Amino acid sequence: MEWDNGYVLGYEPMDDTHREFVECVGNLQQCADDDIPHRLDRLIEHLGAHFDEENTLMETTEFPPRACHVDEHAAVMRSATDIRKLVDEGDRFHVRRFAEALAEWFPGHATHLDSALAHWLVKRQHGGKPVVFRRLQFERTAL
Repeated sequence: MEWDNGYVLGYEPMDDTHREFVECVGNLQQCADDDIPHRLDRLIEHLGAHFDEENTLMETTEFPPRACHVDEHAAVMRSATDIRKLVDEGDRFHVRRFAEALAEWFPGHATHLDSALAHWLVKRQHGGKPVVFRRLQFERTAL
């Protein structure tokens, strides 16, 4: 998993946290088997802080549709904890699948749930929705 500017939501604290998430997942995807426990622990630590931060923001700002967002965070944390138990038993296959599942899950979560929260937070702080400028990236082709 690599950072994509399409993940930018326009609320810098969330964007920074999401960059770290992408880095943690990418590290877990690419690490050697011997490094899996360490990389998974780092990801779980990140997820705990990441989700706690967002859950607190939703609660303290009374974000209306917070229930499903909080529930989704809880489901991911349960999965991470279950995967950690499998790793303790020597399973390396399911942790790789978990990393891939997170890489597939995140774009939709960010686009639908996190972007709504980012809009809510920016509107409360600045009176409008976030503005995000993106640079188009073109592929170079050989002539």
